Amino acid sequence: MKAVVCHDFGPYENVVVEERPAPSPAPDEICVAPRAWGLNYVDVIMVGGTYQLRPDLPFVPGGEAAGTVTAVGSEIDDLAIGDRVMTSHRPGAFAETVVAKRSNVVSMPDNMTFEEAAGFRAGFATAYHGLVQGGRLQAGETVLIHGAAGGMGLAAVQIAKQLGATVIATSGSDAKLAVVGTCGADHLVNYKDGFRDQVKELTGGIGVDVVFDPVGGDIFDESMRCLNMGARLVVVGFTGGRAAEARTNHLLIKCASVTGIRAGSMSRRDPATAKANMDTLLKWATEGRIRTHISHRFPFNQVIQGLEVIAKRDVIGKAILYRDE
Repeated sequence: MKAVVCHDFGPYENVVVEERPAPSPAPDEICVAPRAWGLNYVDVIMVGGTYQLRPDLPFVPGGEAAGTVTAVGSEIDDLAIGDRVMTSHRPGAFAETVVAKRSNVVSMPDNMTFEEAAGFRAGFATAYHGLVQGGRLQAGETVLIHGAAGGMGLAAVQIAKQLGATVIATSGSDAKLAVVGTCGADHLVNYKDGFRDQVKELTGGIGVDVVFDPVGGDIFDESMRCLNMGARLVVVGFTGGRAAEARTNHLLIKCASVTGIRAGSMSRRDPATAKANMDTLLKWATEGRIRTHISHRFPFNQVIQGLEVIAKRDVIGKAILYRDE
């Protein structure tokens, strides 16, 4: 089978597509032939060696895929060959055949394409965990979602609307914000010239109840000036390149809190909550209430071009690889 392989940490341009032996499932595992693969910013920094997880070299990158079951371990009796599923990996997704534990395999809704499913789990699971368990977002509250044009950001916009919140979405591009608006955001803010004053005006001066922040750095710093009393700031990542430092005097005055979330870690610690989260997301997807937005598609062999649009921040929603048959 073909697989994308990282032999040395460094620029993503150094990954190669090469032949590797196809895996066989252990008793508690499933083999899947992906039809599509989701590309994420984590893939770029993991290949670069700057992610918190540094796999042993060489390794196959990739965190999510979707395809059909090709083999089932002897301990698994609720999936069969030919079933349509989405898989998660840490890492190991970018291959023509992948193996996954049963807990990392989810059946696809009938109305979801393989491309949509390949870009669903990472963004939507993290956004839901961040808003519900991390931010405790309630109907009627106002949430400020940064990086709203990214895969996780667009997912957060859609989830927040399903939860009954008012959404203020930010991005540094008017073109990207136009797409965010089609996903349900109530207010669109271009943060090139700052966003504090606009957020205060939109909230009648009281600020927001929840901040969903995958960017960090200066964005987090300015968000500290946009808080309502009792606000919750949810730290999801640092795509801006700098981890911010919370001003505890601001938190004290606003009776606010900062929470860091990692959906993968939560799913390993608390699989029951992770399953309940995914069940809700799949229900909404089946009902057509949430959907993966895909702006870029590449054949599997063009993985470097796919990683390039991620690294350059050109993607709106998700970029995916597809099986070119």
